[in-house]
Amino acid sequence: MENTELQQIWKSINTEIDSKSKDELQLLLQSKAKQTINKYVVIMGVSVTVSAGLIVYLITTTLNRPGDLLFLINNITLGIVAMIALISGSISWYKMQTNRFNQSLKEWLNERISLLSQWLTGRLSKLYLFLIPFLYALITLSIHVYFSNMSFLEVMKNGESVTGLLIAAPIGLFVSYYVARKIRRFQIQNLKFLKDMYDRLCKAD
Repeated sequence: MENTELQQIWKSINTEIDSKSKDELQLLLQSKAKQTINKYVVIMGVSVTVSAGLIVYLITTTLNRPGDLLFLINNITLGIVAMIALISGSISWYKMQTNRFNQSLKEWLNERISLLSQWLTGRLSKLYLFLIPFLYALITLSIHVYFSNMSFLEVMKNGESVTGLLIAAPIGLFVSYYVARKIRRFQIQNLKFLKDMYDRLCKAD
């Protein structure tokens, strides 16, 4: 790849760049690509941490309420989802971090773009729309039942508790969907940036 071609790619990112050597431009492009990928790594790390924290909470509260069958069923169901999220998030984090020896920037980018495209635009990319209300209901019920010092069935029979849960549900769901949409939009924008960089690298070869 010629130095002038590398300069053109970098100028699409930073129009104020000075004249640099081919090696310097290659390192700058690699650094910018890794900075963008690290944004995904951070999000995945937060997801793994939250899933692990939720599992610890579920284990603790379940052990403290061994006789409440409905509460146990709620927590076990939520725990299964949290464990799947933890394992999936850990695998994704590992794949994004793993680098093969002597891999070119273009190959490195292509692998990560393929993974991110699968997660963000693949056939399961809209699954979060259905998971949010399901998880919100399970988490809210688990927390509310545990800290109310009542059994799951007693909470469901308590008019004030049910009314409070129903009133809070639209607000909680709105916030959940809003945050999820903001994160998803941020991820897709960065994916487009990586795809554009990859296309320019391919054309420059």
